[in-house]
Amino acid sequence: MKDRFLVTGGAGFIGSHVTERLLVLGARVRVLDNFSAGTRGNLPFAPRFRDLLEIVEGDVRDLDLLERVADGVSVIFHQAAMRSVPRSVKDPLGAHANNATGTLNVLEAARRARVRRVVFASSSSVYGDGAELPKREDQPAAPISPYAASKVAGEQYAAVWSRLYGVETVGLRYFNVFGPRQDPKSEYAAVIPRFILWALAGEPLEIHGDGTQSRDFTYIDNVVEANVMAAEAADAAGEVFNVGCGERVSLLEIIARLERLLGRELRRRHTPPRQGDVAHTLADLSKAKRLLGYAPLVGFDEGLRRTAEYFKGGIG
Repeated sequence: MKDRFLVTGGAGFIGSHVTERLLVLGARVRVLDNFSAGTRGNLPFAPRFRDLLEIVEGDVRDLDLLERVADGVSVIFHQAAMRSVPRSVKDPLGAHANNATGTLNVLEAARRARVRRVVFASSSSVYGDGAELPKREDQPAAPISPYAASKVAGEQYAAVWSRLYGVETVGLRYFNVFGPRQDPKSEYAAVIPRFILWALAGEPLEIHGDGTQSRDFTYIDNVVEANVMAAEAADAAGEVFNVGCGERVSLLEIIARLERLLGRELRRRHTPPRQGDVAHTLADLSKAKRLLGYAPLVGFDEGLRRTAEYFKGGIG
């Protein structure tokens, strides 16, 4: 790959994996990250690719900076965001500024710099808590949290910039991504790394609600593959796609599978349900398969095994 790519949030969990994959493919990559959630520790591969990788500390809320770092770039992978539903409930204005305005700035910088395509991270949360499963891209958005609303706004801006200004955009609605480098220690950490960390420490696993809520948990390699495909797929411009595994697993089932992996029983502690959380998610992947050629590379059980091994190694 001879193109230059920009990855916003490139030192974060998902962004660092996208960055690493692009570098392995031989691309030149510029990372933009404000290091509020991402860390340089998520870029252990950086010394190996010092001739191909440029790291810029900055924020997607800074349009002038975005325009500068977009210069000479062919594709932007926009991964920067305030990702947590509970955090967005506590700080809705911050969620809007980072996710909606941040995406708007990326699109405008892409227009001014004549970037060919913007592949941006959306979320399965845009579907809300409707009972119909699996979730299809033609179902109406029904956000129930500020985080989800900000992602809907980003999708709408992308559609307008695509139609009005000719900026090619591809939205990827991630379904509960997990894997190595995911921060398990934050108050707003995703459930799988937190479960693994508590299990390894011998602490009880905290379950919000009764544990029957289920998610289409998606291993990070699947998400990276979808991003790479979305950058090149001829028929993808102007579209949004579900990116998941195509199966759903409840929190109680995760614990049971962790018990099998670790060979021992795990203690649990139930707490009240969280505001803004949906009950169940499941991705219909037919559109992504048809237009991107996407299919999950790593299933849930193998992804859980790899993630547990990563954290057992004392990393993170």
